[in-house]
Amino acid sequence: MAWTYDGRVEPSSRSLNALALSATVHCLTGCAIGEIAGLAIGTALGFSNLGTIVLAVVLAFFFGYGLTSLPLLRSGMPLHEVAPIAFASDTLSITTMEVVDNLVVLGVPGAMDAGLDSLLFWGSLAFALVVAGLIAWPVNRWLIARGKGHAVVHQTGIHG
Repeated sequence: MAWTYDGRVEPSSRSLNALALSATVHCLTGCAIGEIAGLAIGTALGFSNLGTIVLAVVLAFFFGYGLTSLPLLRSGMPLHEVAPIAFASDTLSITTMEVVDNLVVLGVPGAMDAGLDSLLFWGSLAFALVVAGLIAWPVNRWLIARGKGHAVVHQTGIHG
């Protein structure tokens, strides 16, 4: 990885693409756990579409930040140092994924009203997560190239 003196990554580096992909998959994992849990819980409990989406988004942020925070906390880093790193590394990526993911699911007719035993429910969610990841990859790449986003975590020397 070709880091510059100010923490940025050389934009022409092939490893930049790999790091952006890794960051996107990492973020997508947390988002997917939260989205699946939130949509499944909200659907099973008969929440309104808005209530289900709010629950899914809250859980996506919780799990996204959690996946970033766990290795740092396990290394002995205190929470007051971990929290700003997790927020700086994941907020824009998670926000991008959540906006795209929910717009796609809402755009699929009947997806929000489909039951948990429906291929429409799971298919639209899987499709939405793939689209969200594809849209978030260039966002992560742009952030990492500037020493921001997931690069902040890697600069600790603890994660990845």
